[in-house]
Amino acid sequence: MFSIEHEFDATIITLVDDRANITSEDIIVHAFDDCVTVEQFDPRREDTLRITFTLGQIQDLAAALDLPEGVYRIARTKADS
Repeated sequence: MFSIEHEFDATIITLVDDRANITSEDIIVHAFDDCVTVEQFDPRREDTLRITFTLGQIQDLAAALDLPEGVYRIARTKADS
C-alpha cells in the first residue's frame, strides 16, 4: 500500500509494508526539484535514517531496475544535465 501527497516544494510518497507478517517501518520518499530523499525510522537506533539521491542517481536507479547484470553508463544530453 502507498500514498501520494503533493506539497508546496515536494511530492511525498509513503510506502507501507502491509503484506509481510512482521511489518517494517514505513518508507517515505520526498521528491524535490533537485534531489530525492528516502527516509525510514530505525526502531533499534530510535532514529530516522535518510538517504539523498541526485536526480541523475534516480534516473540511473530507474534504468537499472529493467537491466540485466552488468556495468552501465547512461548517455545524457544537455537537457538532462
